[in-house]
Amino acid sequence: MSRQAIAHIGIKSRLREFGSSVVRRRHIYFMLLPSIAFFVIFRYIPIYGIQLAFKKYAVNLGITGSPFVGFANFKMLFVDTDFWVAVRNTLIIAFLQIIAFFPFTVMLALLINELQQRRLKRFLQTLFTFPHFLSWVIVAGIVLNIMGQTGAINNLLAVLGLNRVQFLTDQSIFRQFLVGTLIWKEAGWSCILYLAAITAIDPALYEAAIIDGANRWHRMVNVTWPGIQMIVVVTLILRVGYIMDAGFEQIFNIYNPTVYPVADIIDTYIYRISFQRTANFGVSTAVGLFKGLTNCVLLVFTDFICKRVSGTGIA
Repeated sequence: MSRQAIAHIGIKSRLREFGSSVVRRRHIYFMLLPSIAFFVIFRYIPIYGIQLAFKKYAVNLGITGSPFVGFANFKMLFVDTDFWVAVRNTLIIAFLQIIAFFPFTVMLALLINELQQRRLKRFLQTLFTFPHFLSWVIVAGIVLNIMGQTGAINNLLAVLGLNRVQFLTDQSIFRQFLVGTLIWKEAGWSCILYLAAITAIDPALYEAAIIDGANRWHRMVNVTWPGIQMIVVVTLILRVGYIMDAGFEQIFNIYNPTVYPVADIIDTYIYRISFQRTANFGVSTAVGLFKGLTNCVLLVFTDFICKRVSGTGIA
């Protein structure tokens, strides 16, 4: 029997095994269908439109019929000062989120885990998680009513005879303000993953540490932290992979023209050039392609560094 015939038989055998496995686990595959449909419809099919980055889009001609212009859209983009301001702001805000928000969620999970009273632990988890379920539109309204020019805090300062503080229009503090509101809204939700990882740590390790005389700090540092380190590294890598997505919904609902120089990010820049100027979908698509490629490069680079430093990565 020839090698090709043997290989053909092997392929048919593996296909039969796969088919029988799908039939046995059909309920699991059925549950996966919504997720698969989501990624196919909203992630893979839109890839067809990437060609707009290299074309001058005309509505009457459609995507395929629009004339090819090469890298003209990218050239137009790279000479736009507002674009580079948006790139700078995106990187700065995302970097602030990583160095402030990311460690805070890990520490919050560790501290909640150390609580002995179960009711208090559940109450705090609920308290910290609840803001996640509020949309940024609602959060922006809360922020405006509390910290706006005529908000509760400034009204209190005025009553006390103090000067009002421009929380929402002061460029020197607006980025920090964005990070603070992100921590308030999302820290509790983000730490759930680490709390779940902590529950998977073998209790025997804690018992052995107690027998060896380790106090709660030593157990947290030498047992809990190593137990969740891999999860922390993986989530860090994935977060860097979205570094060019600094939070459109948050910034769009909170910022104003006064803080454009420090708060305008790539996503809000795309929104403005697409819907507030003469629409140029070729340039908008070029910006999106630039952002996606940058995220991909940063993801691969961070994964490489983490593997070299800690031996843990996503691939």
